Amino acid sequence: MYLIMPVIFVLGIVAIALEDKIRINKAATAVLMSILLWMILMLNGVHILAEKQNEGFLRFIANSNLSSLSTKDQVLSYLTDRALIFHLGNVSETLFFVMCSMLIVNIVDKHGGFMAVANYLKTSDKRRMLWYMGLSSFFFSALLDNLAAAIVLIAILRKLVPDATDRMKYASIIVIAANAGGSWSPIGDVTTLLLWTGGNIGAAHQITHVFLPALTNLLVPLVIAHFWLFKKGTKLRVESEVSEQDAYVQYIPFHSRVTIFVIGFLSLALVPVFQMTTHLPAFMCVLLGLVFLWIYTDLMYGRIKTIQDTNKLRISKLFRSVDLPTIFFFLGILMSVAALETGGQLTIFADFLSNSVKQPSVISFLVGLASSFTDNVALVAATMGMYPVVDAASAVTPYLQSFVADGSFWTFLAYCAVTGGSIFIIGSATGVTVMGLEKISFMYYFKRFTPLSILGYVAGAFIFFLWM
Repeated sequence: MYLIMPVIFVLGIVAIALEDKIRINKAATAVLMSILLWMILMLNGVHILAEKQNEGFLRFIANSNLSSLSTKDQVLSYLTDRALIFHLGNVSETLFFVMCSMLIVNIVDKHGGFMAVANYLKTSDKRRMLWYMGLSSFFFSALLDNLAAAIVLIAILRKLVPDATDRMKYASIIVIAANAGGSWSPIGDVTTLLLWTGGNIGAAHQITHVFLPALTNLLVPLVIAHFWLFKKGTKLRVESEVSEQDAYVQYIPFHSRVTIFVIGFLSLALVPVFQMTTHLPAFMCVLLGLVFLWIYTDLMYGRIKTIQDTNKLRISKLFRSVDLPTIFFFLGILMSVAALETGGQLTIFADFLSNSVKQPSVISFLVGLASSFTDNVALVAATMGMYPVVDAASAVTPYLQSFVADGSFWTFLAYCAVTGGSIFIIGSATGVTVMGLEKISFMYYFKRFTPLSILGYVAGAFIFFLWM
């Protein structure tokens, strides 16, 4: 059963990739996969955890009063009281963050907040639009984070490109650009935030050393897509149309639209500051922003008499716009990875890298490749646990110098762990979210954008070593 768990995970990923062929929604596959993996842990936990001397299980027993219980009861207690609750809590933070972010962006969008930004990026030239979306995503993700930036850019993209076929191409570029932009900023991705707050890499060092490789990671796919995706002079197929909700925007005072935009933007942009100040999880910040929007819009609509049916734009009605299949897909994927982490398979993979590969830069590169199909947060967290930061005075060899604070290992890891998630669209929270928002299939992205992402990943790594 121990080896069957990763096999089930791989088969689940394949089924998700073949969603269009087997005609089973990827959310159903992901949730089923996670349930099967946790069932195996529950039913065969004695062998997987106790007999395999799982480190997490042994630490739990050592620090608890369960020594008098049978091994089976100890395993069940560990899985139900520690592992499942711990991982479900972490996954729930991500789910609430995604749901609240989607809802905030939708509220700002329905109230005309993105119209002004969309006007700055408006063009009928397909190639120019490609560059607008790519560069905007790259810099937005560094200021917000790659997930929030992607959600915002998709909302703007829908104003500019109503045609779904064209929009999928731009959305795929947004995934690559957002992950590239998130790699050079300490607040651009959860993994870079971990490395920054953990003291592995400083903000200034990361920006100065990862910016150029990250930009290369974007420019290589963008230049190829410029000539490959669209012919010279081609125009967008469909002009933007005013939706039923947009028709109400003209009745909303301009200062109210600006206020709604500011509240929504700050709810996403201030997440890192909120975390460092309050030590609360990120979803609390966006949830607080959502509450402020809720209160403000309810009071605003109580004063507006020109809109005949204000209920259509009230937040209580817009809750229906949350894409639940995407949320369930997130739940299934993240809980599946959590099951493999609990069972120890991810640790074995990390140990294999440590024992088989002696070159620190190669380890970072492989971690990046692994993040294309598995959770980069878990990988980076495991890597940080395996390789503690070495004191500069103790780093007497070139090998140890790679692991000091701001060492080449941590710097390169910041680049690889984030940008590697663009290789497969399911490799990052950004990709999974965009996948759900724009209904992009795994095979669509794999055929058209995975090769571009790999080229960008390798080119950025090459520039990193030239720059270092």
